[in-house]
Amino acid sequence: MKTEQPTKGSRRMNMQKTENVFHNRNFRLVFLGALVSELGALLYSFAVSFYILQISGNNAFLQGLYLALCSVAMLLFTPVGGVLGDRFSKAKIMYVCDFCKGGTIILATVLMLLFPESDAHIVILFALGIIGNIISGIFNPAAGALFPHIVEAEQLQQANSYFTMKSSLESILGVVLAGILYAALPIHILFFIVGAAFVASGISEMMIRCPHTPAEDRLTLKAAIHDMRDGLDYLKTQKAILALLGAIVFINFFAAPVTGNFLPYFVRTDLANAPSYLLDHLLTPELWSSAISVCIGVGSLIGAAILSARKPPEKCGHAVAVQICYTAAVIIFLALAYRLLVDRGNALNIFLPMFCVGGCVTGLLLSFINIPVNTAIMRVVDRDKLSKVNSIISIGCQGMIPIASVLAGMILQSFGSSVLLFFCALGFTAAAVFLLMNKPVREL
Repeated sequence: MKTEQPTKGSRRMNMQKTENVFHNRNFRLVFLGALVSELGALLYSFAVSFYILQISGNNAFLQGLYLALCSVAMLLFTPVGGVLGDRFSKAKIMYVCDFCKGGTIILATVLMLLFPESDAHIVILFALGIIGNIISGIFNPAAGALFPHIVEAEQLQQANSYFTMKSSLESILGVVLAGILYAALPIHILFFIVGAAFVASGISEMMIRCPHTPAEDRLTLKAAIHDMRDGLDYLKTQKAILALLGAIVFINFFAAPVTGNFLPYFVRTDLANAPSYLLDHLLTPELWSSAISVCIGVGSLIGAAILSARKPPEKCGHAVAVQICYTAAVIIFLALAYRLLVDRGNALNIFLPMFCVGGCVTGLLLSFINIPVNTAIMRVVDRDKLSKVNSIISIGCQGMIPIASVLAGMILQSFGSSVLLFFCALGFTAAAVFLLMNKPVREL
């Protein structure tokens, strides 16, 4: 049968249509839904952390217990999300989860109004946190595997870049907005807003048209366990993906202590105890911490913007390893600067702007690492295995962060900040050397 060949004009029109991923209706719907729901999640996390301390008399143990239980709930149900994401429509899982999360937040808010006692509020918030993170554990693998089903392969890097830009902007502006709303609004109104945000996100996601082939067998416990094993067996055959997975775990393991342990310790000890510091008439030590975090977010935003305009490379493994080397060099530089200027010197005011610049460069480099890695995984992994692979990656990354935080705390307590920074730089260097020497990764 003779087929009609596309004309030059039609090819040019198709190129224009696929030039930017925002021309894709499904991507716009996903982006809008994620923008609304993630902003709502940020507002909720900010409000809950402060509200638990407020109604418990600054009981840090309760706050820590809340965070720990939420993390465990998400980790336990992430493999379940991986199985469901490869068996059922990913778009349907997303909007059902967002509707459930929005509905539970609104229901919990009503219960808080009916039972105004502080103890009742703590019980309600703990139950809501556990349920919400169970839902997130189911939601995340499906959401992370959606792009290859709705976006062309050559647009995956651009799509991931735009999502990184969105997350960076939310981290920069969302915390400010959360602080303003928490101070200005009663807690139940703020929670209603968050619940409505998740419902609005679900409405947006309902309009996504995503192709889906139902699984041939029924979902049973035996089938679910088999699917989990299938994901692990598949990863064992993908040496390059396994190496990248190891790199992601390393990056999270050694990056988390810099912002999670070193930064607050530096602010509470070196900065707060200094007789004076740069811009002390304008910025409290806590605001300096926010300023440094914003610099990291700005760097990440710039990196994502650069990559969104670039054509994705055919191979990214070697380039990612080089970027990890650069990141290690930045952390080594900051460790040396801290050691010479703060730990053994009296030049805090010189270190502060250097720390801000280093944070910005680190955010830039992390975008150059994370976005190509995520794109490569989406491009290489079989679509019917992607949700399970995403769930394994999520468990590996998130499960190691508490261990990294505890280890970093021990290093800080015993050896000080300089040793911790050098320890993190050494970890980045080891990850880079591992990737540089790994032949399958160089071919990825």
